[in-house]
Amino acid sequence: ERDLHDGAQARLVALAMDLGLAKEKLEEDPEAAAKMVDEAHGEVKLALQELRDLARGIHPAILTDRGLGPALSALSARCTVPVKVAVELPERPAPAIEGIAYFTVSELLQNISKHSGARTAEVDVWRTEDRLLIQVRDDGRGGASTDGGTGLAGLAERLGSVDGLFVVDSPSGGPTAVTAELPWRHRTGSAAGAAVARSRRRA
Repeated sequence: ERDLHDGAQARLVALAMDLGLAKEKLEEDPEAAAKMVDEAHGEVKLALQELRDLARGIHPAILTDRGLGPALSALSARCTVPVKVAVELPERPAPAIEGIAYFTVSELLQNISKHSGARTAEVDVWRTEDRLLIQVRDDGRGGASTDGGTGLAGLAERLGSVDGLFVVDSPSGGPTAVTAELPWRHRTGSAAGAAVARSRRRA
């Protein structure tokens, strides 16, 4: 449910707003309206692809098959701002944590595309001891906040539900840096996970 809320639903809500704006401009500025409809058409295609991916077991297929690195690279290719992605993980985390990390970055890149006015952005993902860290930065206008029931507030709530943290540093005028922290949980069947299980049994 949360994957749908933060991913496909967020994209469809934004699409509905874009089409509403295009409708208002239809008479006074047909050329601008046509451009907005064309952009909305592209968003529909992305939303449909995301729904197809979700239908294949909630997580997008590329995330399930190949992990966060390739999945986040695919996300960055859809962003209207050039994005540099760096994922440094010794192994893949549990699917639930991997999914939350993916949809967190997805929502943040959508915000950058639509609201930041940025020219460049960066996504970094790494592990520190028992935590998975994500940082998304952009050189846009800043002013992002978790106040007022925004999508960022929803992300903060979602990470809080799994003992995670969500921090937004976005002064007016920019730049913006959003840091998300999740508990590291081993993937079932991984060598590290098996070692942890063995140590617990001995204890």
